[in-house]
Amino acid sequence: MSKASVANAVARLTKTNKYALDFAFRAQKAMLEEMIFAGNEILERMRTETHLFSEFSSKMAAAHSVKDLKTMCEECGQHQIDFVRRDSERIFKHGDRMIETATQSVQQPAADLISL
Repeated sequence: MSKASVANAVARLTKTNKYALDFAFRAQKAMLEEMIFAGNEILERMRTETHLFSEFSSKMAAAHSVKDLKTMCEECGQHQIDFVRRDSERIFKHGDRMIETATQSVQQPAADLISL
């Protein structure tokens, strides 16, 4: 083996290791972002649920008849449905963003390795 071929092999190995390390850092960053996102979502959901419960409690205390209770239940049910809808939309948007991130994380190093 000539020195040039050995140097070329070492350069390719170094480049491959660089891309593997880059991929590992991207994966770690994505995992940390996911943990932060999950924590923020849990806190947001707790805040919203607490707000809905306090609204429900105050309306329950203000209801003085069966008709008032029926109206209150309909309103609170609608609020809960709206909350679930917003929550689902947020989760779907997040899923789209994660698919995009994962695709970019895999495509970039793969394209670079193919060019070796």
